[in-house]
Amino acid sequence: FTYPEKVVAAGLADAASPTAYAKGTLVLWTRKDSGLLPLSVERLTDPRVKTVAIANELHAPYGRAAAAALRKMKLFDAVSPHLVVGENITQTAQFVESGNAQLGLISLTAASTEHFKQIGTYVFVPTTEYPAILQYAVIMKNSDRKADAHAFLDWLLSSPIQAILPNLGLGTVR
Repeated sequence: FTYPEKVVAAGLADAASPTAYAKGTLVLWTRKDSGLLPLSVERLTDPRVKTVAIANELHAPYGRAAAAALRKMKLFDAVSPHLVVGENITQTAQFVESGNAQLGLISLTAASTEHFKQIGTYVFVPTTEYPAILQYAVIMKNSDRKADAHAFLDWLLSSPIQAILPNLGLGTVR
């Protein structure tokens, strides 16, 4: 189950409300001073690599995508002894930023921040190697502003907002 499905199953959100508004993108990121440049997905099996950060696949969407990509690329067994697992994508990115991990499978959104662009570099993990990372919004059942919530969802899906998403490291759903 996705988190929105769990919220609906728990009776907390309107069953018809889960709406995908953006797609996430997985990248392999490293610090520019890591000694692992030029960066490529093949670096994951470089013998110099002792630590690779991913988010927890049990509850983090980017962690599920990272683990799926490693498995599909037949790299999971080689990389798993070197994995450092973050609770979420932010902590995972911080592991690599701080040098506590040499490589990290993180979101393009995180890798695209000015700070991360200054100190690091990334390559895309082919989208064919992991399931879509959809970003969802739901409308809570107990909301007393459902009309506003529906208007907000419509706004998220509008052409002007969808046009901005790539600048934020997100893909569009329309």
